[in-house]
Amino acid sequence: MTADTMNIREMCDAFDVTPRTLRFYEAKELLFPIREGQKRLFTKRDRARLKLILRGKRFGFSLEEIRQLLDLYHMDDGQEAQLSKTYELAQKHLADMEAQKAELDEAIGELKEQMAWGADKLSQLAKQKTVAA
Repeated sequence: MTADTMNIREMCDAFDVTPRTLRFYEAKELLFPIREGQKRLFTKRDRARLKLILRGKRFGFSLEEIRQLLDLYHMDDGQEAQLSKTYELAQKHLADMEAQKAELDEAIGELKEQMAWGADKLSQLAKQKTVAA
């Protein structure tokens, strides 16, 4: 392969994804590799897009949201629309993530309390058995 393109195996290794994942993103028209028969060659543009797709997924963006953001890249506005929409979606997802974190923190606290109660109860039962024996 040239420095400008990567085959599917090289993409998988570079981004820690499966061939199935790359084919899925291609089918969803998020990636546009060059097709040579059965072979796919991914360009620098595809690599940049995949990096953004994976980052967006990590942040909880839907594929449709990611598609919309990627499509805004080609507008002739100095990327203002893309940055503005990304910021808007990021604010929403950050609020969602913070709410989920708060719920998890509360659940973790409750679980720790229940585990402490259970440990105490087990200790009491063990003491009762020792006294009875």
